[in-house]
Order: sequence, then C-alpha cells, then structure tokens
Amino acid sequence: MKRVSLELVVGVFMMVGIAGLGWLSVKLGKKEILGTDYYSVYADFESISGLRENAEIEIAGVKVGTVGTISLAKNMARVELKILKNLKIPDDTIVSVKTRGLIGDKMISVSLGGSPQILKAGDVIMETESVIDLENLISQYIFGKV
Repeated sequence: MKRVSLELVVGVFMMVGIAGLGWLSVKLGKKEILGTDYYSVYADFESISGLRENAEIEIAGVKVGTVGTISLAKNMARVELKILKNLKIPDDTIVSVKTRGLIGDKMISVSLGGSPQILKAGDVIMETESVIDLENLISQYIFGKV
C-alpha cells in the first residue's frame, strides 16, 4: 500500500512539473493558446529597418500591443499591429517607428488622433512615420549633402 501511494505522489509531481514547463514555454515564446485579447490593424511604412515581430506598441509610454507579421505590400512594408481589444483607435492616428534607448531596439509609437471614426479590425492606418536612418544622415553630413 505504501509503494502505491509513493508512486501516485511521484506521478502527480511529474504531471505538475510537465504542465509547468509547458506553460513556461508558451509564456517565454510569447504565443497565445486560448483566444486572443487583441485585434489587428495594419500600417504601411516606407522603411522599418530594425523592427521585429513581437516588438512593443506603446501609447504615451504604455504598452498596448505587439507587432504581428511584417510583409511587403505595394513596395511598402506592411506591419500588423495587434492592439488590445478594449482600446479604440481613431482613423486619424499617426503611427511611428521609434528607437528605444541607446541599444537601438525598435518599437511602434502610436499618437492618437481626435476623429470620431474608429478603426475596425483589418483596417489600414494611413498616417505613418518611418524610422530615421541615422547612417544615411551621417553619410550625407560627411559628404556635404545636408
């Protein structure tokens, strides 16, 4: 009887450990399994140099979403913006690619507009500001084209 209870305790311990590892791998991989709390809108940029999937989207320094897929559409970079469902984005919003800190991680900054029209899932934001190409600016300065 004692051996059966010991095997049962070890079995339960192993199942809890495996479930914990599964949960940890999903969280660290930033994947969603059960439903989603986001809706997707899109933004077209001339350049998104350095922007990666899963980069943060912020409004006034507060994280409100993440970058989804990045693709090419009509010679522009189309970025999927996964925004929290409870946040309504006006259609005159301006979306910018910004650099965070000195290391150079890219993120999306959203400046909300004042329009009463709200973007729906799948809409495209028209007002975008591409990333500033610092290397290009330095080369123009060095060669006197500024």
